[in-house]
Amino acid sequence: MDTQNEGPSGAARPGRALRATLFAGTRPEIVKLAPVALALRAAGAEVRVVATGQHHDQRMAGSFFTGLGVEPDQRWTLAWDESERVATLLGRALAHFAADRPDVAVVQGDTWTVPLVAMAARRHGVPVAHVEAGLRSGNPLSPEESNRKVAAALATVHLAPTEGAVANLRREGVPEDAVHLVGNTVCDVLRASGVEPAAPADRSGVLVTAHRPGTVDTPERLAALVTVVRALADRHAPVVFPVHPRTADRLAAFGLTDRLTHPGLTLLEPQPHRRMLELIAGSALVVTDSGGLQEEAGWFGVPAVVLRESTPRPEGVALGQAVLAGLDRDRALAAAGTLLTPGEQRRIAAMPCPYGDGRSAERIARLLTDRHRHDLLALREPGTRRTVEEDSP
Repeated sequence: MDTQNEGPSGAARPGRALRATLFAGTRPEIVKLAPVALALRAAGAEVRVVATGQHHDQRMAGSFFTGLGVEPDQRWTLAWDESERVATLLGRALAHFAADRPDVAVVQGDTWTVPLVAMAARRHGVPVAHVEAGLRSGNPLSPEESNRKVAAALATVHLAPTEGAVANLRREGVPEDAVHLVGNTVCDVLRASGVEPAAPADRSGVLVTAHRPGTVDTPERLAALVTVVRALADRHAPVVFPVHPRTADRLAAFGLTDRLTHPGLTLLEPQPHRRMLELIAGSALVVTDSGGLQEEAGWFGVPAVVLRESTPRPEGVALGQAVLAGLDRDRALAAAGTLLTPGEQRRIAAMPCPYGDGRSAERIARLLTDRHRHDLLALREPGTRRTVEEDSP
């Protein structure tokens, strides 16, 4: 790698195009980083994309790269066992940065990819830009919450989606000049998709999704989910449920698949991205444990019942566009009944999206390719000009 035109920690000096490597491991990461990759390339940056392999199912990852116009330059393969996956991902990331030091490593969200890639990048003196920085649920049992907090300690540039996320980072002591309010890049994808929300009077049915380990990995909680879905089908049919591969595996393993046979319920395979957006935009209600679907429902003005007790996306809850119900059948039905009333349907449909305006990637690209980016990305030891630790940890 040519280092003659580099500044501290490999950060490019003005006059040379930014070299950025983006790491996406799961379906939401692919969706949310695709517009960043495209915007950076449009701004003249040299961009590489690595698929870290957290979602290896073609329905959940591979086709999404193609559909969003971003093909990975590298694809990593991970084992199914979690401990092996984590070890392999960290090992691949360390080897990657030992061989290639871009000006910035870009990660998104809160999966294992984020802290592990960030750790490896910082080990080799590569600055880290964290897209969707600063989300907090306050739930100490959430693995994603731990990943988000680790990312905050490792990131050089914190790209926050909302004012609330900015406030979280400032409370945690992140330097103010390292935090940048850019909006959520999922809104860029939704804006570019051309999918339009149906008018409230033309919406119908309930769309259900569930995939989080805390929802589906124990028989008791998965049985509670099945009870909620059946109750929705009894009361508010038609209900459409695209079943995540993880959820399908757990339903079969726990002997619960047959309980989802119901005349008011349609089970689907995981859907292509555009079709999923069309389902959201045409539904009267989304019932989900997914953070991404909360954002997408907010963009389309569709109310959401959140099958969790906490959410790192409180903006929709504060506005009454989303309601936390956990896996409690009665709370979920009560929330659904309220949100499906004509008045609530019209109010929420008219509400501006609380998560972004669809131009976040442009802001990120301008920030990272600015002529002062070498100052933005520099890693400096306090009180010296040295930028990278010389000794191994």
